[in-house]
Amino acid sequence: MQDRFVLFGRDHVVALLLTVAVPLLLAIAARRDPRLDKPFRLGFAALLIGTWIAWFALFIARGWLGLGNALPMNLCDWATIALIVTLIRPNRKAYELAYFWAFAGTIQGLVTPDVNFGFPEAQFIVFILGHAAIMASVIYLTFGTGMRQVPASIPRVIGWTFIYAGAASLVDWALGTNYGFFRAKPTHATFYDLLSAWPYYIPETVVLGIVAAILLYLPWFIVDRMRKPV
Repeated sequence: MQDRFVLFGRDHVVALLLTVAVPLLLAIAARRDPRLDKPFRLGFAALLIGTWIAWFALFIARGWLGLGNALPMNLCDWATIALIVTLIRPNRKAYELAYFWAFAGTIQGLVTPDVNFGFPEAQFIVFILGHAAIMASVIYLTFGTGMRQVPASIPRVIGWTFIYAGAASLVDWALGTNYGFFRAKPTHATFYDLLSAWPYYIPETVVLGIVAAILLYLPWFIVDRMRKPV
C-alpha cells in the first residue's frame, strides 16, 4: 500500500533540496562553459512541457480532469508559459514575470503540495516535478545566464499580475471555477489559512503580493547600491 504524503517528510525534503541544488550546479557548469547554456535551457523547457503533458495525461487517465483544472488559468500556468518563452529565446520581460510569480506563488505549491501520497505515486511525481521545474528554471536563469530584475520590473509584474487576476476572476465568474482561489481558499494547508475569511483575504493577498515583489527585488537593489561609487 502506498504511503501517505508527509509534509516535510523524506520524499518532500529530498525534492526541495534537488530543486535548489540541481539548477545551481548546472548554473556553475554553464558559467564555466557557455556552450552548455543553450542545451540546459532547452532541457528545462522540455521538462516543463513534458510535465505539463504528463499532468493532463494523469488527470485524464484517472478521471480527474474538469473545468476547474483543465484551463491554463492558474498562476503557475502563466509562469510556465513565461518560462518556456524565456528558456527557448531569452527575454528579460518574460523572465521577470516568471521570477516573481515563481517565488511569490509557485513556491507555495512546492512547500505545501496538494498531493495525497508520497514517492513513487504518479500524482506526487507529476505535481512536485511540475512545480520544481518552474522553480529550478528560474534559479538556473538567474545564476546561470545572469538575467536579473530592474526597478521597472516591479510595476510591470504588478500590472501583469492584476491582468492575470482579472482574467482568472472572469473565468471563475463565468464557469463557477476557482482559479487563483478568488472564490474560496485552497482545501489543503497553505498560507491562506493565516489570512481572513473570504472575501477579505483577497485584498490582503494583493497587499502581500506587492510587498513580496518589493522584497524579491531587494537583492538586486542591495547589490547595485554596493557597487555604486561612493
